[in-house]
Amino acid sequence: MDGERKSSEAGERAAQGLREATAKEEAKNESKKEHDLAKGADRFEERSKSSDGNSAEEKQKG
Repeated sequence: MDGERKSSEAGERAAQGLREATAKEEAKNESKKEHDLAKGADRFEERSKSSDGNSAEEKQKG
């Protein structure tokens, strides 16, 4: 049981570090673009279009 608790705490610390690093990277990218990045479904659509210019819906049809 004690080993499980230590693992969980280590995992939580690692996850927190990853969230902080991701937030820092996102902020850096947003400052370069001079606007906030899209979030959620908007971001999915933005990334889909940036790969080849077609939306996810257009890709499914084709």
